[in-house]
Amino acid sequence: MQSASAVAALPPSPTSPMRLFDALWHRRSVRAQLLLVFVLIDVVAVLIAGSVTIWRARVQARVEMAASMRLADLLVSDAVHLARQEISAEQFLTSLPAQLQSMRHVRFVVSDATGSRIAITSPRRGEAGVAAPDWFSALVAPPIETRDVPVAVDGLQVGRVEIVGEPADEIAEVWDDAVAIGAVAALLNIVMIGLLYVLFGRVLDPLTVLANGLSDLERQTYSVRLPQPRARELSAIADHFNALALALETVRAENLRLSRRLITAQDDERRRTALELHDEVGPCLFGLKANASSIAGAAQDLPDKARHTVAERVREILAIVEHLQSINRGILERLRPMALGHVPLQEMLGQLVHERARQHPALAFSFAPGDLQKSYGDSIDLTIYRCVQESLTNAIRHAGAKHVTVKLEQGNAAALLALTVADDGRGMDPTAPAGFGTRGMKERVEGLGGRFVVEGEPGRGTQVRIAIPLVMAAAGTVSGANG
Repeated sequence: MQSASAVAALPPSPTSPMRLFDALWHRRSVRAQLLLVFVLIDVVAVLIAGSVTIWRARVQARVEMAASMRLADLLVSDAVHLARQEISAEQFLTSLPAQLQSMRHVRFVVSDATGSRIAITSPRRGEAGVAAPDWFSALVAPPIETRDVPVAVDGLQVGRVEIVGEPADEIAEVWDDAVAIGAVAALLNIVMIGLLYVLFGRVLDPLTVLANGLSDLERQTYSVRLPQPRARELSAIADHFNALALALETVRAENLRLSRRLITAQDDERRRTALELHDEVGPCLFGLKANASSIAGAAQDLPDKARHTVAERVREILAIVEHLQSINRGILERLRPMALGHVPLQEMLGQLVHERARQHPALAFSFAPGDLQKSYGDSIDLTIYRCVQESLTNAIRHAGAKHVTVKLEQGNAAALLALTVADDGRGMDPTAPAGFGTRGMKERVEGLGGRFVVEGEPGRGTQVRIAIPLVMAAAGTVSGANG
């Protein structure tokens, strides 16, 4: 169980709003962020415009209803004043609904003296097609007004007319106008968002190209160049990027040239050292061995005690000479395989794989050479030989594999030499640091302008892939020799 101090030391977990904001904003592209800002501004504009529309609609409905109520009151008063002079009160009350049918936004309820309703008129419908929804009516509708107009003949009330405001038709007209304006605004906004999406894409395309160019630089593809965008600021960025890529390409070419010269010089020095060891030290050791054998033969004429002493010393000298010869052969092999330059590369590698198979019979080795030249020069031959040697050693020591495959082929119109050493072992940890042998292979391959990649996953084996461009390597060898 964790202690209180350990729990307190844990970093606070981000809250849900922060995670939501991070998902909606920080993890989006620049185009999406710009469009999101536009949509938010659009939503705020819609809310403001909707609030203003509702406020204006309420004012308009209140004014319209007040005017309709005043007009209805005057119309009823005039109708009562005129009609009661020509017809009886009963006839007037009966004919009054027909005279009031042309009024809008009001409803008339005609009652007799006893309060019984004689007729109820409905307001004349306007041009509104669909009734407004309840929520819109609740926001816009003004207070309902009612007025009573008594109908009296000779001072005697014979009935009354109740005027009731009916704003539904006015609200429906406002709703129709709001829907029409909203539809046009929505269409315009959709078109605007589409245009902005395309426009932002055109404007931000150079940034995408720049990101791809930076990825190429990260992969050490320094020959990449960006096209010139029309925007002045982006054009300046593209100019600086192209200048940087050119500088990196120049520096890399210089480094490769120096690396090739260094490798060539090292190989030449190893070759000279190996020749001296082979031509000078080897014969000297052989001479010592021959002289020791001659001394042993000459000691046979000595007395027994002296003969035994000399024989013992001769055996010690011969043992030391044989040990020095073994050391000399090992040094020669490490400096430069003796068969290099005399035996075709394919045969050298086949012999190396066969020797490893003889030393480790529990493993299955296979060598699949393609159509290869006899030699590609000392630097390339030695690099390929050392890479196969080190890769086989790693597979035997660390992979725990059952089968190891070596494949060497010349492809891409004879301009590339590709080597693959694969095993079916336990794989490799991608986070583990590279060993000294792996770093040495990588340096030699990249020094020849090649590419060195080690691929592997735990439980799925390991593959060493090497590709050496023959044209660049040959040019480097020639320039190194001339230098």
